[in-house]
Amino acid sequence: MLEKLQTIINKYETLREQSLQPEIFEDMEKAKKINKELAGLEKTYDLACAYKKALETEQGALEILNNENDPDLLDMAKEELEEARAAIEKLDYDLKIALLPKDPNDEKNIYLEIRPAAGGDEAGLFAAELLKMYLTFAQKKGRKPEIVEEQLSDIGGVKFVMVKIAGDSVYSLMKFESWVHRVQRIPDTESNGRVHTSTVTVAIMPEAEDVDIQIDPKDIVMDTYAASSSGGQNANKNQTGVRLHHLPSGLIVNIGDSKSQMQNKEKAFAVLKSRLYQIELEKKQAEEKSLRGNQIGTGDRSEKIRTYNFPQDRITDHRIHESWSNLPSIMMGNIDDIIGKLVLENQTMLLNQEMQAGS
Repeated sequence: MLEKLQTIINKYETLREQSLQPEIFEDMEKAKKINKELAGLEKTYDLACAYKKALETEQGALEILNNENDPDLLDMAKEELEEARAAIEKLDYDLKIALLPKDPNDEKNIYLEIRPAAGGDEAGLFAAELLKMYLTFAQKKGRKPEIVEEQLSDIGGVKFVMVKIAGDSVYSLMKFESWVHRVQRIPDTESNGRVHTSTVTVAIMPEAEDVDIQIDPKDIVMDTYAASSSGGQNANKNQTGVRLHHLPSGLIVNIGDSKSQMQNKEKAFAVLKSRLYQIELEKKQAEEKSLRGNQIGTGDRSEKIRTYNFPQDRITDHRIHESWSNLPSIMMGNIDDIIGKLVLENQTMLLNQEMQAGS
């Protein structure tokens, strides 16, 4: 591993030197690329340097223990050796995690889709609460959410909502939120105090780029419609909404949130590409899953991943069999600990697979 770590150290220091050259600012695209690489390597570089230093400390302590007779020096060397070996053990694990193969989609923006499933109006109301939770979480993390399409019920519930969330590594942050979320609580409309169970589906799709998906124009049927507006003389008269029908897949995308038909068309194609890309990802994940369990959960769209039990003030993630209390705080977007545990579980799973493959 030392040779690999030295390669990372050399690469990082070369990139850092390049980033400090005056001529780099003449090519902003190149500067941006170098700074992005540096940011991606920084954590591994710091770990690698600390690991090398701990190894040097260990070696120095061993030399003293093998060659010196002074009691004070020997006591100090024993202490240093113990600290160095503890550091080496921890850094060794952290480096193995840092060197795991990266998900190529981790740095992408995402499209978040939320749909009520079973439970009628109550499912729609909970879908609206999940939307608020994710929007707040994204904003707290410095990401930029933008509602692309939204259909609301008469009582304030969500029939369907699509949000684009842009920023640093959004997919890696939120990819484990996909599939079925179940809520158990007494609805406001329930007169007998019975607990109802409803479900909402969440989909997290990485934003596809042109290199990811190519769409043949012949496969698209496009038409326009009068998108809803805030009212006035021209309300619902302008054909600004865009509907795309992708014939091979049967996918249909409707976008009408912008006043510009051109902007809606661009957004519709971006969404369609991401949905097609998600289909390809799910096929690939299913193939990999048949060979080895490579992700948390089954990846099945019908899989119930989480239960929000309001009467017991408990949220349970069924993939990692862990529960949390203080549901009001969680619904205000404080889901960092849940996501952190999911990421850690996934990393541990991948590390075990790497070790088994290498044994």
